[in-house]
Amino acid sequence: MKIIMLGAPGAGKGTYAKGIVEKYKIPTISTGDIFRQNIKEGTELGKKAKGYMDAGELVPDELVCDLVVDRLEKDDCKNGYILDGFPRTIPQAEALTAALKEKGTGIDFALDIEMEDQAIIDRMAGRRVCAKCGETYHAVNIPPKAEGICDKCGGNLEIRDDDQPETVKKRLGVYHEQTAPLIEYYRTQGILHEVDGNLGLKGVNNKIYEILGE
Repeated sequence: MKIIMLGAPGAGKGTYAKGIVEKYKIPTISTGDIFRQNIKEGTELGKKAKGYMDAGELVPDELVCDLVVDRLEKDDCKNGYILDGFPRTIPQAEALTAALKEKGTGIDFALDIEMEDQAIIDRMAGRRVCAKCGETYHAVNIPPKAEGICDKCGGNLEIRDDDQPETVKKRLGVYHEQTAPLIEYYRTQGILHEVDGNLGLKGVNNKIYEILGE
């Protein structure tokens, strides 16, 4: 069960991915984690990535794809995985498709969490993040037991700068320009499944489980 999570920033991809992880026992793969791990371990791919990052340059799509595919060959991915945050562009998607095809595999599901921009802006305004442990809450949808206090560690809950309305609007603009075209890309591959993000946490999860199969 190989899954790509699509949807605008703030649509809840990370939250729904957690539900998939718990239910199907497959890992979520993030490029940030892959970069950090490879750089820490001093792998050849990590050294190459670090060279670009130290120079203040973007890591080329081909190298990012190589790092991702290398991670997907680890034992914990043998029953599947979720890619969240990659690919972000059509060239990255094409590189991933080609690399997986070489290994005789491919993506099974591209799940697109659909929400209007204004609904996302409103949702993000209610998001709160623990300054201590990073746990995420929402003032309406997932409130803490005590206002402003993290249930897990007792840390203070804050509104992140990138959850501010103006910042969210800019992020959505970048998404529509660079990442939204992936929806059509995976539609043409016959693996796109659109999910109404306004169904609420339980409704969206149930729809995803229906698509993936119980």
